[in-house]
Amino acid sequence: MIKSMTGFGKSVAETGSKSVTLEIRSLNSKQLDLNVRIPQVYRDKEFEIRAEISKVLERGKVDFTITLDSDADSSLSGINKSLARQYHREILELAEELKTPVGDDLITSILKMPDVLKTEKVSLDESEWLLVKAALADCLKQADLFRKEEGKLLGNDMVMRIRTILSLLEAVTPFEKSRIQSLRERFERNQSEFVAGRPGLDKFDENRFEQEIFWYLERLDITEEKIRLKKHCDYFIETLNSEESNGRKLGFVTQEIGREINTLGSKASDAEIQKIVVQMKDELEKIKEQLGNIL
Repeated sequence: MIKSMTGFGKSVAETGSKSVTLEIRSLNSKQLDLNVRIPQVYRDKEFEIRAEISKVLERGKVDFTITLDSDADSSLSGINKSLARQYHREILELAEELKTPVGDDLITSILKMPDVLKTEKVSLDESEWLLVKAALADCLKQADLFRKEEGKLLGNDMVMRIRTILSLLEAVTPFEKSRIQSLRERFERNQSEFVAGRPGLDKFDENRFEQEIFWYLERLDITEEKIRLKKHCDYFIETLNSEESNGRKLGFVTQEIGREINTLGSKASDAEIQKIVVQMKDELEKIKEQLGNIL
């Protein structure tokens, strides 16, 4: 079974005092490109979060976010009132000593002084982390299921296109016999014209001529290419449906399919077969585009 690299998952953990929302979004990428945005309170768990995500999603451009509701905060802020009073008293004493008026923004200025505003980091409760970790597992499960569903759609489309290539391959058969006969007649006509244009050349080795025609037609024979192309297409579908299916392996198979299609086209020497080859190439290019989003 194949998976797409496009995925989405969302889960919410209710911890009593706050609501924690987890979201995962992924797109195609050659390797795992993981971007994590989490509140400070979960920063110590970032390595564990990354490990869990990479274990499930493996590859792709992944954005993971944890957001807290508006009432939740990872820190406690307060005013050091005793220190603020001390600053205030000393400023007033200094102003009186210097005979300098005190402005209306005195309190604002005091709040900006060192250590007046204090912030205490809230430690992460282990029971809360277990709830968030369970939500992470659910979020990853959703994203993985999304990838499987997307992969199924992509797989169905690629199978349809491979079968179209096989159908086009069958359409080549009616043109093969007429193609060989047409090539033989053309060789004989060119040979007759060549001899007629040279009066002194009234004799030639007909056996040798037949051997040359046979050798040339054998080189233009497309039977092997047809057999190999069919085998590669069958192997593509087999690989697509296997448990260890992956985009890279399927990419290698499409290279082999493309090689046989190109060889078939170069050896065809027939306008109708060339048209069929162009249609095969078009289907193969669409398959390659789909493979760019396969895990």
